Amino acid sequence: MSSSRPIRAALAVALAAAAVPTLAADTFSRTVFFGDSLTDSGYFRPVLVREVGPQTAILGRFTTNPGLTWAEHVADRYGTDASANGNGQTGDNYAVGGARVAIDTVGALGATPSLATQVRTYLSANGGRADADALYSVWGGANDLFAVAANPGQAQQIIGAAVTAQVGLVGALQGAGARYVLVPSIPDVGLTPQFRAGGAAAMAQGTALSTAYNEALYGGLASQGLRVIPVDTFHFLQEVTADPSRYGFTNVTSVACATQPAPAGASSLFCNPGSLVAPDAANTYLFADGVHPASRAQAMIADLAVSMIDGPQQIAVLPQSASMTGRARADRVANRMSLAAAPVEGRRWWADVRADMQRYDHGDAYDGVGPALTAGLDWTSGATTFGGFVGYGRQGNDWGLRRGSWDQSEATIGGFAHWRSAAGGWVNLQLSYSWLDFDTDRAVQIGPATRVHSGQADGSNTTAALYAGWTFGNGPLEHGPVLSVVGQRIEVDGFAESDPTMSTSLAYPSQDIDSLIGSAGWQFAYAGDGGVRPYARLTVDREFEDAPTQAWARAQSLPSTLDYAVPARGYDRSYGTATLGTQARLFGLDANVGATLTVGQKAGSHTTVFATLGAGF
Repeated sequence: MSSSRPIRAALAVALAAAAVPTLAADTFSRTVFFGDSLTDSGYFRPVLVREVGPQTAILGRFTTNPGLTWAEHVADRYGTDASANGNGQTGDNYAVGGARVAIDTVGALGATPSLATQVRTYLSANGGRADADALYSVWGGANDLFAVAANPGQAQQIIGAAVTAQVGLVGALQGAGARYVLVPSIPDVGLTPQFRAGGAAAMAQGTALSTAYNEALYGGLASQGLRVIPVDTFHFLQEVTADPSRYGFTNVTSVACATQPAPAGASSLFCNPGSLVAPDAANTYLFADGVHPASRAQAMIADLAVSMIDGPQQIAVLPQSASMTGRARADRVANRMSLAAAPVEGRRWWADVRADMQRYDHGDAYDGVGPALTAGLDWTSGATTFGGFVGYGRQGNDWGLRRGSWDQSEATIGGFAHWRSAAGGWVNLQLSYSWLDFDTDRAVQIGPATRVHSGQADGSNTTAALYAGWTFGNGPLEHGPVLSVVGQRIEVDGFAESDPTMSTSLAYPSQDIDSLIGSAGWQFAYAGDGGVRPYARLTVDREFEDAPTQAWARAQSLPSTLDYAVPARGYDRSYGTATLGTQARLFGLDANVGATLTVGQKAGSHTTVFATLGAGF
């Protein structure tokens, strides 16, 4: 083989991997893979180097080498490891080309441990415990199907034994502590070049075998109550072959790797840039050899797998966004009285317009902005004020990293009571109910193709708040302590996304979130010349409710699977809030303009800009 072309290709792969956006590095503590040649990242590489020579160091994957496997792409996304384990290697990828689910074999390159042996090796090396914060993958069964093809009379027994063993491995991992186990389906092997070569009958047989295995696998997992993260490679392969140009492929029926002299032959294990049928075959051919995906297809399988984790995490931010706008609304209603000068007897109307802005992880998690209007009437008699209000707000939000957007709207009705003593103490109570509506457009990037799954969910926000403080000073400067507690109960209905037969479409259960934010601080106001009254409030805030630690979804294209969980995004529970503004008379109206923003909030920020007008009547 050429010595320069493989080196240039390896550099290109490294640069391409570096360009892939890395998701939150703390999503998973590590990624651990068990499987066969579809996942193997180089188990036999030391054997190749020893037996053939150092030029084979870029080989060893069952794809268009030196391209990465899907497992390595997934690990890159999460900042973890997917290097091979075995033959003197110590990485977190235990997968071995040729491995069956439960039967150890010996191939041309040596021992081929089964998935069962791989899992036992891992657990033994880790004291029998599985890391609860790690992502595991158990992808097997393809070589058991090939055993069926060689012995069709034993199909039921072979598939049954393999499925039972694979379900048992998932159960063993979860019993040892694993919470996040990814289980891809068997691809539609009837669409591979190897089965195409046998004609229509062979293709139909391959599809039937894959279908039987997948139905038995996911049915077995569900019957045992084992929740896994499913990855529907079966329908995904059908989707790509039905519309190859959308995904950048020009050939989905033949192989990218030319047959080489022994010992390589037609196996993609030895495939290299010098053995491709065309210089760009790694990117334009779907298959490397008779059954294995080429490099670009491997990256797309990783995109599919990551989307199954991203999806529930994205939808889990909906109630978080609603809690931000809910607190902003409660603050505006309360601050109109608590930051005002002494109330005037009688009835008043007021209208408050604001813009709420929120941003997390520099926009990589999500960010958004939107207007809101709250209007009310109140009546003051002596030291007590009673009032009611209505409101409407709308947010346009974007999930970062080109993952889509959602619109959030809320209609609110509420009431409040405010009491102020002659000595300076004051208390404000309020209660409100909001009708929520979410319209989601979740974008899934599969290579060059963008899929958009739309959904709609209703919800509600019940808010109760208490604000209290004391005002010192009889001159132009007033100041004093302030305390508040804002409690919210947010409910978001479950919903299903569009295109339910597609491999990337998800459904989501309902979400019920509680928020209880306590604040303590100090506020200041100065009555200057001309009726202008600047003010400031500084508080330290604490969220006392625990946020959900997991986000949930269900794969719609695999109806026999259960709802599954992934780690939910965490939010800073302690931070500060600053409010700055000015009150004045404007055209005979009471005017109030200012801004509120969070400070010291890890990886996030909330900002509200507001203007209020009001008058007596």
